[in-house]
Amino acid sequence: MGRTKLFAALACAFLVLVLGLLGCGAFQGQTNYLQSIQLNVTLINGQSASGLVINLDGAGATIQLQAIGTYNDKKTRDLTNKVTYIAIVDPDLPGNLLPPCQAPDCPVPAQPPYTSGTLEYSPTGLITAVDPAACTWDNSGTQQSPIWSISADYIVTASFEGITSQPVFIPVGSAAYPGGGSCGPL
Repeated sequence: MGRTKLFAALACAFLVLVLGLLGCGAFQGQTNYLQSIQLNVTLINGQSASGLVINLDGAGATIQLQAIGTYNDKKTRDLTNKVTYIAIVDPDLPGNLLPPCQAPDCPVPAQPPYTSGTLEYSPTGLITAVDPAACTWDNSGTQQSPIWSISADYIVTASFEGITSQPVFIPVGSAAYPGGGSCGPL
């Protein structure tokens, strides 16, 4: 076999190999890709959220979210400041909540008539209770022996590179309970 034919046969075999690998996704420009995002509540009003009921409790209350990405190499990375946060009123428990607003586009000062509010979310995952205050908890017990249930809440998710986290449900207790006393479990 002559050199020209040998070279042509090797080039053809190489081309078949490369095209076969491309079809399998071997050369997509990235070999490490995001598989999932876990959205966690890390702080509530500046305190560790471990073991606490998620509740936006009190005027100006805060909840800090953390987005952890898991990649196909099983390594995790903090994506808190890279993801896009989306907050909506829970369509299954809308109550009387207004649409949330995203900082820095929230109306300042927040004055009636309100078109958004109660929950403000930032690009860094900080959730803040803003005006108008609300209580989205119902007490079917007494003030002395409350039995709390949620009547309305917000849903927050985080997205990055086409992947969306599981939802985090955030009830609000920034106003006093209509029957008197605090709003929701503390």
